[in-house]
Amino acid sequence: MKENYILLKDNIKIPRLGQGTWFIGDNKAREKDEIESIRLGIELGMTLIDTAEMYGSGASERLIGKAIKGYDRDKLFLVSKVYPHNAGRNNIFNSCENSLKRLNVDYLDLYLLHWRGSIPLKETVECMEELISQGKIKSWGVSNFDTDDMEELWSVAKGSHCVINQVLYHLGSRGIEYDLIPWMKEHNVPVMAYSPLAQGGSLRRGLLKNKAVQEIAQNRGISPVQVLLAFVLSQDNMIAIPKSGKPEHTRENAEVANITLKEEELKMLDKEFPAPNYKTPLDII
Repeated sequence: MKENYILLKDNIKIPRLGQGTWFIGDNKAREKDEIESIRLGIELGMTLIDTAEMYGSGASERLIGKAIKGYDRDKLFLVSKVYPHNAGRNNIFNSCENSLKRLNVDYLDLYLLHWRGSIPLKETVECMEELISQGKIKSWGVSNFDTDDMEELWSVAKGSHCVINQVLYHLGSRGIEYDLIPWMKEHNVPVMAYSPLAQGGSLRRGLLKNKAVQEIAQNRGISPVQVLLAFVLSQDNMIAIPKSGKPEHTRENAEVANITLKEEELKMLDKEFPAPNYKTPLDII
């Protein structure tokens, strides 16, 4: 297994394997399991927890706030995201403060612009830098930015202070390998992969039932889900935030920290799901 952490450009350590929380907190009947899942993940070393003000209109942040109560705040790595329409001077400071209140913490380790909106990047960057100076956040980054978006960001004063880009990436969606990942490596910006196991539905079923995925899982004594997650973590400069609302799935995800796919296994997967050799639109879901 590679190092369990990546060192960001501002010398802050970020875990390579964390917990996503999209759709978590939406249903009161699942709250007990979801809180237990997050707490188990922390116990198993997945101290990176990703959320957003958008998720359940704050319900995800509130549930995380309950789940992390009693833990040493400084040993957690908390990430939240601001809506594009809130990412300007009129709203961002209030949005950040509301996220902190829902999480019941004093600061975020990382604050992301959820996707591009109409507010100029220059204004958002200035506000992010102010939030750092206020001690509300330690670092900032972006989400769902393609290569041209990143280049535009870099043309803005202090835009290069961006430490991460969170985008969709999994075995069945490898478009970012064509030009976005190379650009980010060149500029020392890690990828945070959301939906690393793909969302539910036919695509996910097709990945899990694929003959190469099944063969590797059987030969290694691991699950097909673990093969998919290990593939994402086999990439350099890559962080993965799989979602889990059940303790058994959280444990399954955490075990991947000790799984490293061999070169021949990666070749098998590459043959079944090759990366495109041309530019493709950025996948969102």
